[in-house]
Amino acid sequence: MDLLYNAYELQRAMMSSAAAWASVGAELLTNPSLPFGYSGLGPIMASALDVFAHAASPRGKPAFDIETVTVDGKVQPITESIVLHKPFGNLLRFDHPGLAPDAPKLLIVAPMSGHYATLLRGTVARMAESAQVYITDWADAKLVPMSAGRFDLDDYIDYVVSFLEHIGPGTHVLAVCQPSVPAYAATAIMGAKEHPCRPATLTMMGGPIDTREAPTSVNDVAMQQPLAWFEQNVIATVPMTYPGGGRRVYPGFLQLAGFMAMNLGSHMMSHYGMFKHMVEGDGDSAAATKAFYDEYRAVCDMTADFYLQTVEHVFQKHSLPKGEFVHRGERIDLSGIRDTALLAIEGEKDDISGIGQTRAALHLASHLPEKRKKYFLAAEVGHYGIFNGSKWRTRIAPVLEDWIAQHQRKTLKVVA
Repeated sequence: MDLLYNAYELQRAMMSSAAAWASVGAELLTNPSLPFGYSGLGPIMASALDVFAHAASPRGKPAFDIETVTVDGKVQPITESIVLHKPFGNLLRFDHPGLAPDAPKLLIVAPMSGHYATLLRGTVARMAESAQVYITDWADAKLVPMSAGRFDLDDYIDYVVSFLEHIGPGTHVLAVCQPSVPAYAATAIMGAKEHPCRPATLTMMGGPIDTREAPTSVNDVAMQQPLAWFEQNVIATVPMTYPGGGRRVYPGFLQLAGFMAMNLGSHMMSHYGMFKHMVEGDGDSAAATKAFYDEYRAVCDMTADFYLQTVEHVFQKHSLPKGEFVHRGERIDLSGIRDTALLAIEGEKDDISGIGQTRAALHLASHLPEKRKKYFLAAEVGHYGIFNGSKWRTRIAPVLEDWIAQHQRKTLKVVA
């Protein structure tokens, strides 16, 4: 695997050069001052080179680039700031001057799954209309020096707790996909201790709380091989050319390759569609496809400790729903969730977290009154549509906003 990582770096350097030359070629072929720009073959060749250049170009960490939101017909400027810095992830805040003084505080826990937190750009932009939004901006593990120590599931939970402590009491939490498990665990730990900063509400969207419910192909892959297989076949050492040189990681490029392989046909058709749009001069449609893949193909590494523990406890042993999940040597008691209102959201067409996996969180919180539990199934919505796109903005976000509003001004008291 270490050789594969180094081979990937070499290939990336070569493809970067090829992409640059392809981009130059595309510009030349579409230059109106040259004869090729007017021939039938010129635009076709230029479009093909442009698609190749886009697919082969290296991608770093994207920016959120949320400049404004529109609230009640008025455009409000968004301020983005880092409010807490930690080695493996910063806490970002997004707000605007139009927010009410008593606007809810929302912590969005982004996935640590190979993509950057900017994958939730649409989630942040929509919720920033009515709430002061915070988000976990996880670091690329290959850029974290070895001196920062390790990072595993225990540390992830500790980070969530420390972020909530920084934001303060009455904070609402939204966990998207993978972080549903550690966010749920953190809520139980804080609830059992009657921590004053425990979440007012916890919303879990497309999260693998209990993957035994409607297993998907992602779950099947995790179950087909023993943990040792993953350690031997997908874990690599970061090359010394990076700040995190020597750290054991699950490389982001392997994660991306896996997801691309799952739906290779659709990805090929998307790129072919982009090619056709460019030939036809439909720049807007081509730009939309480019924007999606710019985000989708921007990947980062995860620490080996975190990745392997997630495979083991979430997908293989089902430790949380079995009551066997341990944090810092102590078993997590889900009955500690007594007053944090829970909302479980699932997509009808989710092929990553099947229907029922997230809903299981409601049943496991046995000491939480039913009036503080809610389930919402988003019809005709896939995994990414739960938190991005028009259906998220118009059908799902209002459900979340209403749930937050219902529990915004209620004082947290432990229910006997």
